[in-house]
Amino acid sequence: MGQTVRDIEFLGSSRADLRRFPTNARQEAGRQLFLVQLGREPNDWKPMETVGTGVREIRIREESGAYRVLYVAKFKDAIYVLHCFQKKTQKTAPNDLALAQRRYKELVRELGR
Repeated sequence: MGQTVRDIEFLGSSRADLRRFPTNARQEAGRQLFLVQLGREPNDWKPMETVGTGVREIRIREESGAYRVLYVAKFKDAIYVLHCFQKKTQKTAPNDLALAQRRYKELVRELGR
């Protein structure tokens, strides 16, 4: 029997934002999200509880910089990508955190959890 691959839902502009990543970063993000779809952990990630319970950050480093994909996989319906962005400083920018928090809260409200 084949492995179950969970659906991915991109919230807000996250799909368009991911498509703007340079090719290598975009491909790496796709590989890492596929691992999550298979129920595995990405190669380089950290919890982002400041955004919401169960939110994780995939960390991608490549020549042109650092890229991040914030997602939550704790809901059985799908894996939800909250935000994709290029990280420009050591700390995650407050507006990136605020956007992801807003999308997380809307998702929880929408799912009724």
